[in-house]
Amino acid sequence: MKKIFVLDTNVLLHDPQSVFSFDDNIIVIPAVVLEEIDSKKRLADELGRNARTVSRLLDKMREQGHLHEGITLPSGGLLKVELNHKSFVRVQEMFGEISNDNRILAVALNYHLEQENLAEKQEIVLVSKDVLVRIKADVLGLQAQDYLSDRVVDSSEFYSGHVTLHVHPAIIDEFYSYRFLSVKQLQLKQKINANEFVILRDELGTSKSALLKVSQDGNRLEPLYLSNDPVWGITARNAQQRMALELLLNDDIPLVTLSGKAGTGKTLLALAAGLLKVEDEHKYKKLLIARPVVPMGKDIGYLPGEKEEKLRPWMQPIYDNLEFLFDTKKAGDIDKILMGMGSIQVEALTYIRGRSIPGQFIIIDEAQNLTKHEVKTIVSRVGEGSKIVLMGDPGQIDHPYLDSISNGLTNIVERFKQEGISGHMTLEKGERSKLAQQAADLL
Repeated sequence: MKKIFVLDTNVLLHDPQSVFSFDDNIIVIPAVVLEEIDSKKRLADELGRNARTVSRLLDKMREQGHLHEGITLPSGGLLKVELNHKSFVRVQEMFGEISNDNRILAVALNYHLEQENLAEKQEIVLVSKDVLVRIKADVLGLQAQDYLSDRVVDSSEFYSGHVTLHVHPAIIDEFYSYRFLSVKQLQLKQKINANEFVILRDELGTSKSALLKVSQDGNRLEPLYLSNDPVWGITARNAQQRMALELLLNDDIPLVTLSGKAGTGKTLLALAAGLLKVEDEHKYKKLLIARPVVPMGKDIGYLPGEKEEKLRPWMQPIYDNLEFLFDTKKAGDIDKILMGMGSIQVEALTYIRGRSIPGQFIIIDEAQNLTKHEVKTIVSRVGEGSKIVLMGDPGQIDHPYLDSISNGLTNIVERFKQEGISGHMTLEKGERSKLAQQAADLL
């Protein structure tokens, strides 16, 4: 029996292609959803872009017939725009206010009440990314769920970039003798990815161990290329930081992703590696550092001054790390240093669309606040000879329509984890201070 899915506006604004994600079931779009989409289509951000995409998509479908009668989808399902669907009285009795959310609930409820009188009942499901709408639906006795089709992985299966294997000590001895191992030798049950790090431990319980990295073709386990020497004064304090530096300093890996809680050293390690590659080794022409302009909490509104002055509050975390690396003593010294060097550019992602960025070391901070489309736009700007580093904490998201699973950083980690051109590391141990580590763990 086919189900009837009633879609909330936020589902379409989050993923304009969501109507194709419900197999051969019936998809109902309440008329009030069209009104809400119309109110968003003039926005200049991604919300407006998605609203325009949905509008064009529905207009294209209109060529097949009347939307209020139903349009057959490629999957065999049916898409229908519901004009009114009877009374709003039931929902108004419960919640009073005649809001758009309550009108969407009324459509789902009336479909549900219709099915109660039928011999073969169809299941009615309200799909919304709004938690309170789903709670209201539950109060009304409706089945409701989040839109999950865009999620690339379950939260319990996040790719960490490293794995610990317990093996016979003879295998560890063989690695130290020949400086490599074949992946087939380990006879693994789970799949390991290109550029993934492997920690071998003695299954008999001794302290014998080894740290290796999977080759770019995924067939060999090789020793780490780098020693634990300081990088612009920064020394790795734990195994994950050392693995991260291995990825950051490897010119054959043009895409690196770093995730971890606050204080784990993501930004500092990336900046140190970028400065080494740009200023010391001259591998890249410029170090470009950018982050999305997404506020935490209430926005502070418009800021006075030129572009650089407006961006300074948003970019201050980057400047803080640069001041530490350059060991500046006075306020304003870092601005003089950056102006004199000319090879370091701090920018907002607002201005990256349309650019082509060849020969640069690119760092994108707070990438967990980017959508999948925004990450695609950014990575597709990377030109020949460039390296891009995306980092962030999926547990700290300030974007209203994203969560730890649906954000752009998590998406690119999962999509690229098997590719030889990319590498990922999840930093686990906080190194900022004991207080910062406890705050990240306890709060």
